[in-house]
Order: sequence, then C-alpha cells, then structure tokens
Amino acid sequence: MSNSSSLTQFLLLAFADRRELQLLHFWLFLAISLAALLANGLILSAVACDHHLHTPMGFFLLNLSLTDLGCICTTVPKAMHNSLWDTTTISYMGCAAQLFFFAFFMSAEYFLLTIMCYDRYVAICKPLHYGTLLGSRACAHMAAAAWATGFLNALLHTANTFSLPLCQGNALGQFFCEIPHILKLSCSHSGYLREIGLLLFTVSLGLGCFIFIVFSYVQIFRAVLRIPSQQGRHKAFSTCLPHLAVVSLFLSTAIFADLKPPSNSSPSLDLALSVLYSVVPPALNPLIYSLRNQELKDALRKM
Repeated sequence: MSNSSSLTQFLLLAFADRRELQLLHFWLFLAISLAALLANGLILSAVACDHHLHTPMGFFLLNLSLTDLGCICTTVPKAMHNSLWDTTTISYMGCAAQLFFFAFFMSAEYFLLTIMCYDRYVAICKPLHYGTLLGSRACAHMAAAAWATGFLNALLHTANTFSLPLCQGNALGQFFCEIPHILKLSCSHSGYLREIGLLLFTVSLGLGCFIFIVFSYVQIFRAVLRIPSQQGRHKAFSTCLPHLAVVSLFLSTAIFADLKPPSNSSPSLDLALSVLYSVVPPALNPLIYSLRNQELKDALRKM
C-alpha cells in the first residue's frame, strides 16, 4: 500500500517489451513529432510574415497551431525517451505537469475550434457585419477567453486529481499521465466524486460548444445552398471544409476513445486509441488546413 505522499514516480505503459519494437516506436514518434513541428512551425511563420493572412481566421489558425505544438510536446518526448532508454518511469511532479499541460492544450484547442466556427458563421451568414463582429480587439478577447478557460479547466482537474490519496500502486495503464488512469489508483471516495463533478461540468461545457458548432453549421449550409452560382457555393464550402474536417477529427477520435467498452479493453488497444486522439490530430491539422486554404498555400510557397 502506498499513498500520494510517499509516491515519487509513476510507471507508464510501455509500447512493447522487445527492444526492436521499442526502437521502432521511438523512430515512428520521432517522425510524427518532427512532421508536426515542421508543419505547425511553417503555419506560424506564414501567418506571422504574410500580411494576406492577417485576418481573423489567420489569427485563430495561429493559435490552433500553438495548441497542436503544445499537445505534441507534452506527451511525445517522454514516450520517445522511455522507448529509447527502455524505461517506463515518470516523476510525480513530471506526471502532474504532463497532465496539466495536456488538459490545458486540449481544452484550449476545443474552445478555439468553437470560436473558429463562429468566424465561419459570421463570414458566410453575416458578411456585411464581419469587420464589426470580428475586429482585432474582439478576436484577441475571444482567443484570450479560450486560453483562460482551458487553463482554469486544467488547473482545477490537476489540483483535484493530485490531491487525492493514492493507495493502489503507481502503475498507469497509459503511455502518458491522464486523469482516468490516476483516479484508478485513488482510495478516496469523496475525492473521486469531486472529480466526477468536475468532469460533468467539463462535459457540459463541451456539449454546449458542440451544440453551438452544430447549430452554426446548419445555418452555414442553409446560407450556402441559397447562393445562386455554383462557383459561389464551391468557394463558400471550401472555406468551411478544413475547419469542419479538423473539428470532426478532434471529436471523433476523442469520443471513440472515451466510449470504448471497458470490457473489451486491452493494453495494445488502449495505446492505439490514445495515440489516435493525442498525437494524430496535431500532426494532421496543418495538412488539412494547408490543402484547402489557397492564401495559406501561396504564403507557404513564398517561404
């Protein structure tokens, strides 16, 4: 029996037992992380340097790239280190920091995607009011609200999770520190219920954002279908498809991982699903946006 006061480290789930597979995982993660760093770095540079991208969507895309970089840099380096050096340990404070930053960047990304949906809604449904509703000050305030809400959400969950007494060992069934796996080690019924309450609040907030996204896209599609010319409809759809694809990727991977039946759980499946929602979206988001955004493609060609 151990408690949180005596714990100095946690044991993460290894990707493989064989040394050859561990090195393979290291090189795969290195390739994915370098691709994500390069792609998001190019988008950051393009938006910062090209005045054609100094728009509300460009500003929010810059913020989205920052959250993607944060997600990759929070989970992947430690997993690469453990695979390379054939270890599974992470310090107690390192685990707390990893949980906080992952929750922070994931929450901020979801709120930013909701704001970007509002940007598309105003651009297509209320184009005459676009400059008024999405001025530079309004965009800065909305982005700051997304980051602040993500920070507060992560802080509350991290503080509560690591205030719980842990008496079920120190082995986490995940390759990075995540709230559900730490809660399994807890022996505090009241603290567990408190975390459930926080999770319900977060889910309610996320559900509100989801309803707003669905409602906005219903209005967007209705407005696009009323455009008389086929070329106009195609252009309007092209501005929305990258955002819709990123939102769908973000939500589908997270929901699929969360709704997986516990009875069918296996370590290899858990690892695959966790990689699917924590590593794949940050690496693919820049590709999705750069394929459909002509101004962004032009800026990248210049660079």
